[in-house]
Amino acid sequence: MKKILGIIVLSLGLQNVNAQSFIQAYQTRAEQVTQTNITTNLQEFSNFGIKTTGSVNNTNALNWLKNKYASYGYSTSQIVEDPFSYTQGGNTINSKNLVITKTGTVYPNKFVIICGHFDSINGPGVNDNGSGTSIILEAARILKDVPTEYSIKFIHFSGEEQGLRGSTHYANTVAYQGTNRVLDIKLVFNLDQVGGKMGNNNNTIYCDEDMGGNPNNTAASVAATQELVTLTGLYSPLLTDIDEAEDTDYIPFELKGEVITGYFERIRSNYPHTANDTFANTDPVYIYKVGKASVGALQHFAVASTTILSTAENSVNQLEEISIYPNPAKDFLNLELPKTVKNFSFELINLPGQMIMKTENESKINISGIVKGVYLAKITANNHTVVRKVIIE
Repeated sequence: MKKILGIIVLSLGLQNVNAQSFIQAYQTRAEQVTQTNITTNLQEFSNFGIKTTGSVNNTNALNWLKNKYASYGYSTSQIVEDPFSYTQGGNTINSKNLVITKTGTVYPNKFVIICGHFDSINGPGVNDNGSGTSIILEAARILKDVPTEYSIKFIHFSGEEQGLRGSTHYANTVAYQGTNRVLDIKLVFNLDQVGGKMGNNNNTIYCDEDMGGNPNNTAASVAATQELVTLTGLYSPLLTDIDEAEDTDYIPFELKGEVITGYFERIRSNYPHTANDTFANTDPVYIYKVGKASVGALQHFAVASTTILSTAENSVNQLEEISIYPNPAKDFLNLELPKTVKNFSFELINLPGQMIMKTENESKINISGIVKGVYLAKITANNHTVVRKVIIE
């Protein structure tokens, strides 16, 4: 997580600089990001608890990530653990980054890195940084079989909260060996704390811009961030603002002279690094929107195919259009489903995973007897399922 900054520069007017063109195929894939997957990933991430670097929970989260990539169809040769160690308080801490590589069709040895950390301190870290983690997973799932000219590395760093330990190790010993550049990196695109705070008007995302450090990459990084501003507007409903790049996992690469950019929440939550950085206090809808922007931008940076390859890429779960209101709710929940959905089931599930109630084909649901709290609403119809976060007051 980045420090609080004193320098903020508005991005007004940057949309016309190095303007990017809208590509329908990129939009189609950005629309494949689902609110259900984001919500499910956040809840599963939360269930691992405090993921302090070197802890059992940290290892369990790493294995969960590996299983996710395997379920998407990535091979064991593509999923690589990157171990590192450091000394803290006289103790040796051992941990691992996770690196997944998708090979490019034209420039297989030049890489776009999309990254974020999965460790946390003092709490489950659902915002910092389950939010970035969930988006990277969605991007990897959607782009698994999409040809890209440049190779992509999806990297989940550990040790960020202890001082960028994992990313520093990777930059200094894998990407570089001494002053020798081993990896030809086109861009490092980092996602950190993009979860928002529930109840805030989370409609704007910071695009991180390199304003210092190594002067050799400043101009190129500024240009990349200006592109990110435009891409965000093309492929998501989010507004943009510019923030200084600082204190997160792209910094070790910036110090090496690499081109960097990234996303960070605009209205800063006060929950990260506390026990309150929970699923209940995070805004999954905001993360979903950042996810769409990220998938659109990643395709641009890696130069994805502009041709839709299969009907699967055009298929969208119609249930994703469902509306649940009011939310928060007190006595009743209303479900507004697509007109094509006639038969459906509704389940209300508490955060430990217990089903509290189930209904069939009811669009107005009495919740007056349900204990106040945060729940998951699961709606199933036509072999499709959606999951939404619901607050009962």
